[in-house]
Amino acid sequence: MVGYEQIFERNRKWVADKLAKDADFFEKLAADQTPDYLYIGCSDSRVPANEIMGLEPGDVFVHRNVANLVNNTDLNVMAVINFAVKHLHVKHIIVCGHYNCGGVKAAMQPKDMGILNPWLRSIRDVYRMHAAELDAITDEQKRYNRLVELNVIEQATNIIKTANVQKSFQKNNYPIVHGWVFDLHSGILIDLDINFKAILKDIQKIYDLTGIESEYNEDGE
Repeated sequence: MVGYEQIFERNRKWVADKLAKDADFFEKLAADQTPDYLYIGCSDSRVPANEIMGLEPGDVFVHRNVANLVNNTDLNVMAVINFAVKHLHVKHIIVCGHYNCGGVKAAMQPKDMGILNPWLRSIRDVYRMHAAELDAITDEQKRYNRLVELNVIEQATNIIKTANVQKSFQKNNYPIVHGWVFDLHSGILIDLDINFKAILKDIQKIYDLTGIESEYNEDGE
């Protein structure tokens, strides 16, 4: 483990490395942020957002919590989505889970987790909705991995349900919502290829918050 004092030494080295490549790096960084991406990921220390994406500081607006959840009663994540969409005008919103997620694994265990219970219930709800598919997977690790994926899809759907995203997409054709999984064993990002337009069209039967008639035709185009 890196010692506390070493962090500041490493910070100075990082600054020197950045300035060696671009003398104006920090002037540009301080000017403003105009990221195209909002990344909502897990708090797990092994999954650093912009690094796994190969992007630089300033390229990604980031929110992280245990198991990358998007609850409509969580003012923190709702404020992040609001700011990213209405003020930063991000073009893409990414929910990124990861295999071997401790939060998802905890939710799979039928036991009292204390203060974590209300948080983990959202993941347990995902399990409940997909119980037939998950229970049919006999390999425990594969079942675990599949729940990670299904949780990402459900949280991405929760984002699509929000008024800010619906209204912005109807007006600007962005943001697009994506679901990813990071494989800790390989370092590879996996795009779950969620069909954003199809999900939006489907959920607007109930969750249409645009206040105006949908522009989609019956094919979802």
